[in-house]
Amino acid sequence: CSRPQKVCLCPFLPVHPLKVSTCLYIIQHPAEESRVLRTVPLLAACLPPDKCKVLVGRRFGEDRYPELATVCRNPSTLILYPGAEATNLEEVAVMPSSPSVMIIIDGTWSQAKDIFYKNSLFRLPKQVQLKTNISSQYVIRTQPTNTCLSTLECAAVALTIMEKNKSIQETILRPLQALCSFQLQHGAQIHHSKEHLLKNGLYDKPMPKNKRKLRRMELLVNNIKI
Repeated sequence: CSRPQKVCLCPFLPVHPLKVSTCLYIIQHPAEESRVLRTVPLLAACLPPDKCKVLVGRRFGEDRYPELATVCRNPSTLILYPGAEATNLEEVAVMPSSPSVMIIIDGTWSQAKDIFYKNSLFRLPKQVQLKTNISSQYVIRTQPTNTCLSTLECAAVALTIMEKNKSIQETILRPLQALCSFQLQHGAQIHHSKEHLLKNGLYDKPMPKNKRKLRRMELLVNNIKI
């Protein structure tokens, strides 16, 4: 896990990489690569190297990323990105020939949106989303809403559905739970979501002057999915 011995997460990782047929392509915003408490390295440590491929960048053209372009053009490839055009993953996973490749964007919501809409390749795969009400266990980082999940959590839920194996989610979440526990023991604070803070009058930052951002805040308070 490349962490100091006092907070080593290796005992919480699977002894052997999980055997999965699904290959994940993690499209990581450069800002995530420098974060100390990022979750993608933990995800990669749980899976075989050929089943978790991380590509870092903002723009992904066909000339520079021919392998990714081929993957995106494959009709069986999925991209996990919520929205009006997205199909619930559970509905796709019940098909006789389940897809074997999924693309997940790793970054803040604004960074993920920028990557998704400014790279035409990512609108070629079938768009899917997770239909789940579970709350994020990644409590040491602020999320927009109570049900927003980290990249590792999204991958854990998605793989569990696609591989039809409930133990996968438990195995992948174990190092995340340990990470959060270690950080809280060493002085980190629990980060409630923006939705929680706004609804309970605890949001202590100035409200945005930008009308679009202010509208997003109002949607969070009124529990409208954005």
